Amino acid sequence: MLIDLYNSNLNLNNKTVLITGGTGSFGQSFVKKVLKTYNPKRLIIFSRDEHKQNIMANKFKEFSDCLRFFIGDVRDRDRLILAANDVDYIVHSAALKHVPTAEYNPFECIRTNVIGAENIIYAAINCNVEKTIALSTDKAANPVNIYGASKLASDKIFIAGNHLAANSKSRFSVVRYGNVIGSRGSLYWILKDIIEKKIKKVPVTDKRMTRFWITLEQGVEFVLSSLNEMRGGEIYIPKIPSMKIVDFINSLCPNEKKIEIGIRPGEKLHETMITKDDSRYTYECKDRYIIEPNIHAWDPVRKKNKKIDGIKVKEDFEYSSDNNKDWLKETELKSLLVSLEKEY
Repeated sequence: MLIDLYNSNLNLNNKTVLITGGTGSFGQSFVKKVLKTYNPKRLIIFSRDEHKQNIMANKFKEFSDCLRFFIGDVRDRDRLILAANDVDYIVHSAALKHVPTAEYNPFECIRTNVIGAENIIYAAINCNVEKTIALSTDKAANPVNIYGASKLASDKIFIAGNHLAANSKSRFSVVRYGNVIGSRGSLYWILKDIIEKKIKKVPVTDKRMTRFWITLEQGVEFVLSSLNEMRGGEIYIPKIPSMKIVDFINSLCPNEKKIEIGIRPGEKLHETMITKDDSRYTYECKDRYIIEPNIHAWDPVRKKNKKIDGIKVKEDFEYSSDNNKDWLKETELKSLLVSLEKEY
């Protein structure tokens, strides 16, 4: 079980960082970490909800000298270009993420997740942003729902962005990971609500279902470390544990009756982060896997066949939540949940 955080030599002192979707769960944790660890020149929170921005501004009011709150939508390219002016790094976390919502609103999902990704690329190149890293999801590998398909398209757009940037300094990479324990709207908060309302029957989609799990803090650390080492085109995947959904539920609701309701529209029994087709370009490192770009004309180092510091995985390798070697134990989950309660 990976509890240790990812080490990063990234230095954000006197740098300007833009985070899209900055008022979300990841954005709040990211801002907290950056302000605690570095002295950025500016930290720009880009989102479309003025109420959440106001709450966040009050929460971090002691850092008002460097914080900038920018109302905008990633669908609006011109607004993104204004926000990205004189920015060193972009962390792109804005997305329409709720699977059932995306299934019933596919056009809205495409506009935010796909067109929004294109707009980020355009703004970064236009403003000569040095590094841009996008948050993806395990649902982007072998997708069966519109959310996963839109994020796969987004991942492809970010990798291709390196070609579009040509000889400029702008580079683009992707971070892909699984379910975030404690993020807004996550299973943890659904179960907390069930406990508070003293509901005696807890719905379970399918008792065979497994997922990858990571904490918000680990996610932030992984993004920062990947941002530090990226040179463009990589998909970074952390080594994180799996757990059955029913075991997660039993840890929080041990005494309630479980009612199996079946898989919801767009859901899979198990999630995959590296497919067998991707294995041909995948390298294993100590704490992560890296999917290298199969086309990399922009990178003279890769042209010379200089490989990354990692071991090439077998060609039929697949990293999925049901064949994972690392499994989250109930005692470890409870330890993480104690830390989560202190956080909130």
